Order: sequence, then structure tokens, then C-alpha cells
Amino acid sequence: MPGGLPAQSLKAEAAPSEVKGVREVLEESGPEIDWDSLTFSFTETDRMYIAYCKQGEEWQPGSMQDFQNLSISPAAGVINYGQGLFEGMKAQHAADGSIVLFRPQDNARRSREGARRLGMPPVPEKMFLDAIKKTVSENSRWVPPMGKGALYVRPLIFGSGAILGVAPAPEYTFLVYVSPVGPYFKGGITPTSLRVSDEFHRAAPGGSGGVKAIGNYAPGMVPSQMAKKEGYSEIIYLDAVNHRYIEEVGAANFFCVKDRVISTPELTGTILPGVTRSSVMELAKSKGYEVIEEKVDVDYALEADECFCVGTAAVISSIGRIEHGTKVVEYCGGDVGPVALELYETLTSIQQRRSPDEFGWTMSVE
Repeated sequence: MPGGLPAQSLKAEAAPSEVKGVREVLEESGPEIDWDSLTFSFTETDRMYIAYCKQGEEWQPGSMQDFQNLSISPAAGVINYGQGLFEGMKAQHAADGSIVLFRPQDNARRSREGARRLGMPPVPEKMFLDAIKKTVSENSRWVPPMGKGALYVRPLIFGSGAILGVAPAPEYTFLVYVSPVGPYFKGGITPTSLRVSDEFHRAAPGGSGGVKAIGNYAPGMVPSQMAKKEGYSEIIYLDAVNHRYIEEVGAANFFCVKDRVISTPELTGTILPGVTRSSVMELAKSKGYEVIEEKVDVDYALEADECFCVGTAAVISSIGRIEHGTKVVEYCGGDVGPVALELYETLTSIQQRRSPDEFGWTMSVE
């Protein structure tokens, strides 16, 4: 087993020889995918990266393997105590013919900070980036044509060693897999309808809200499902202390615009420091907008000229309507906001290298 770890911790299941034969045929012929019908959902690809580390030691060199299921102990730390985190980024074809990543160094940094918060050994930046590049490179045939979608990259770090008491796991796994996904918005960016929650909160001060921890996402599923059943796209979370300041939109960062001043919730440890969030702030400043990180009162947001949310999946999503209690506000006549549209077009153009990358955000996959 890689890294010399005992087999009872975690291992990739051996792939049958006939499966490898099928894979070799597929690699020659290419994936049979209708790129125009591709949705934002999981599709199994060819290869994945996996590495191991014992608590208190260094990460062992990782290796590329055929995509396969994992064998893990029922007592694994990630299963019993949720000791794990993930990252999300995209690889896509660029206008110059290359395959590019967008700010992967920021994902590497955020994963290291998150790992420390969760008591796990941080993955070194070089190892993280090498793993991302190798996984994308060995699955390059799954990268959709430019404009048809992207290859979603999912790095995971989790406690795979068995442990019964509530404590850090004795062993860890770093895993990277990928899946082709279609555009988040079919037919172009469209405004969303949101509802403010007065019942549920995403995170509290002193917790792990600022970490991309796996345990942060399950509690949001029920509130999100409830909102969608009532016709809303997603839910807006308020802070858990004052119940008045906007924190996040589902799993996305929030922005609002008033008199050309762009405001976004400040990072207080309860809000995820999104890579797209940081990019939008830098991009908006370069265009002459005043950008303020502050506590965004929900009443201020309801009086704003425009609101939008940002994240890796959607990039930028314009908000057309927000309901809070008995109050309902519609922005920009229900159309896509001009600031959101401007930033979306500029940012996606940089990501695909259709415009000069003056920020140095894109990285080619060799």
C-alpha cells in the first residue's frame, strides 16, 4: 500500500483486468458525451490521485490510479467524526488551446489553513498543485470544449485511520478526482429568487464556518430543499448572533451594490473565504468600483440597487428577487443586474484566456 500504511486504514480497490481493457479502448476513442446536454452532475472519469500520511509524519509521495471505489474502516475518523475537508475548482479549455486552472494556489492555501483547524496534516502547496495537474492531465479527454462546460476538480483530505475516541485520526488520505460538468447556467446567466432564513444558521463564531469542512454542508441541505420546494433557488443565511447580518447564500458568497459601491460580508471566521469572492473584489476594484468588506445588514441589502452571489460552480449569479418575512424586493426589474453581468463576462473571459490575464490568475496544465 502507498506510504507503507496498514491495509486496515484505507485502500483503493483493485480494478478488474477487464475494466482496464475497456478503459484503454475508451482512451483511444474518447468519451461518448453529448457536451451540449452535459449538466452539473457527477460523471466517472479515468484516473485519480491518492496519497497517505500518518499523524505526526510527512505526506508520502502520491500516485495516479484508475478511478475506483475505496475500502475504508467503519471506524475511520472521517466517517465517525467528520474529520475532513474538500476543495473545488475547474479546469477548462482556453482560447489559446491550452487547458487552464484558475488560482489553484489559493485553493492549496485554503486547504492548508482548513487542515490545521481540523487537526489534520496540511498538504504542501507543491504536492497539492502537482496532484491537481496530474489528475487533470490524465483525464484531459474529459475536458469539455470551450464554452461547453469544464472539468470540475475535487481534492479531498480526510481522516482515514480507525479511531474510537474523539481525537484526530492516526492516518490521513489526500485524494483528487475530476468530473466533466456543463455550464451552471444553461442558456446564459439568469436571475435567481432567494428567501432569507430566520430559522436556520450556517455557522457560529468560534466554529468552523470559515473552513471548507465536509460537516458544514449536510446541515444546509434541509433548509435548501425547503426553499426550493417553495419556488426559491436558494436560502440566505443571517448571522447566528444578531440575526440581521447576511453571511452566505447557500454555499456561495454574497454581494450587493448601491450607488456603485459594492459591499460583501467581512470575513469573521463564519464565512468561507471564497476564491471567486476574492477575484470579484479585485476585479471590481480594477474597474473603479469601491468595494467594502463589512457587516451587511439585511435591510441594507433589501434597499440595494443590485445583489449577486459568487462561487466556483456558478462563477457569478445575479439575484432577481429576495423575500424576507412579509417583504419582497425585486432587483433590476427581475433582469440580470448590470454590475453582475459586467463582472461575470470579464471574469469568465479571463478564466478562458479570451482576455489578457493581467492578474496572473490562470495556470496552464502541462
